[in-house]
Amino acid sequence: MIRSLWTGTSGMNAQQLNTDVIANNLANVSTTGFKKSKTDFQDLLYQTIKVPGSQTSADTQSPTGILVGLGVKPAAVTKVFTQGDLIQTENELDVAIEGEGFFQIEQPNGNTGYTRAGALKRDSDGRLTNSDGYPVLPAITIPDSSRQITIGESGIVSAIVGDDTEQTELGTLELATFTNNAGLSAIGKNLFQETAASGTATIGTPGEDGFGTLLQTFLEGSNVNIVEELASLITTQRAYEINSKTIQTSDEMMQTTNNLI
Repeated sequence: MIRSLWTGTSGMNAQQLNTDVIANNLANVSTTGFKKSKTDFQDLLYQTIKVPGSQTSADTQSPTGILVGLGVKPAAVTKVFTQGDLIQTENELDVAIEGEGFFQIEQPNGNTGYTRAGALKRDSDGRLTNSDGYPVLPAITIPDSSRQITIGESGIVSAIVGDDTEQTELGTLELATFTNNAGLSAIGKNLFQETAASGTATIGTPGEDGFGTLLQTFLEGSNVNIVEELASLITTQRAYEINSKTIQTSDEMMQTTNNLI
């Protein structure tokens, strides 16, 4: 009975973590470029009371054994990098990625962050930045007198500068891809960071060699499906309640045993 108490406890802890993950998904349902997370679980070690295949007589073996599970543990919380819905904004500095790739952002500490959020801005020096003012890499500066800014599918940024009648090319937005997107470390502010699990970033031009294309005046929305998350939340809540019932039943059995004395 003591074993079942700890088994039920491990189940409640696991479902609590799952609830936390689902809550974060729902909280970010409107976050630009957000990628939902999914929790994976593993069963714990088993206590072997009878070994499968043990001798039951001189000529026979036990076809099964007695293995009692000791609960569950979280194995991973994985980011799911499916494409989010494309939302039209009419803002000429908003850019969505259709397909594979991440924008590169220079963080204050000098490291490069990676993001799917293409809500770009201009700082006081005319540099393209993210919403926190972190510069986009490679650096692109848009002169003060620029108008009719265009960002092409291949990442070429151009604008009409001053009294010119034709557009001037100002730079090119490049994308980064990884062998294992799920291995990236989410560090907040819509940014991901390269890790040993993700592999080294491969830099390329949008629309070439498997890189996604860019779509101006659009943003990629969150890939969270509210209906799926709510269904998962209900399932998780019920699983939590069932595990609590396991603990309650074990406690009642122990109480019955105590009352025999």
